[in-house]
Amino acid sequence: MEKINKLKIKIFSDGANREEMIKMASDKKIMGLTTNPTLMKKAGIINYEEFCRDLLGIIKNKPISFEVFSDDIREMKEQAKKISSWGENVYVKIPITNTKKISTLDLIADLCESNIKVNVTAIMTLEQVRGVLSVLRPTVPSYISVFAGRIADTGIDPLPVMIKALQLMEVNSSAELIWASPRELLNIFQANDIGCHIITVTKDILDKLKYVDYPLDEYSLDTVKMFYKDAIEAGYKLG
Repeated sequence: MEKINKLKIKIFSDGANREEMIKMASDKKIMGLTTNPTLMKKAGIINYEEFCRDLLGIIKNKPISFEVFSDDIREMKEQAKKISSWGENVYVKIPITNTKKISTLDLIADLCESNIKVNVTAIMTLEQVRGVLSVLRPTVPSYISVFAGRIADTGIDPLPVMIKALQLMEVNSSAELIWASPRELLNIFQANDIGCHIITVTKDILDKLKYVDYPLDEYSLDTVKMFYKDAIEAGYKLG
């Protein structure tokens, strides 16, 4: 636990299960929450506004990000205004482009002018980071969400990208960098070591926190026991 307690990075819970989100919000190690339409669809959420407003009635002292889901820039703006009005702790997730590759930078600028806190999402290049920084307002808190895990999925090391993004963001002290889409527990410590502000973590990765500093010889034995137990329960035989 000492290694976990020394972490400076903010851990945000990423998910769409109501009970889990409420539980995570009460955990002192969890500093905020995020969700998105894909997670909500997988969780079987039907009424978007009802789900969000219900959570905000319970989760009031930690930032929580909800995403617009229109593909039309004008409609995105209306959705963003409405979502933002639901609570002071709300950040509105705006994708860096729509599905037609139309930039949302002008929209982000407009929202910042209206003092709406944004979480610019689906970012994967430093050019995109530079673009977002050019329209954010230093007086309005914001998140720049770089999908480090998806960058890694392409065979590219995300660490240099994240380090450079942090350097670029020094011009705006109100903007925080999110290490998004982590793939393993190690990513929390990698993000922490470079000084990343926030990492969004799903429950399956958070559950692995119990293994931090767990002796590897014990973990090896646990693995052997698992293989043996599953083979016996499956009734495998030779000959």
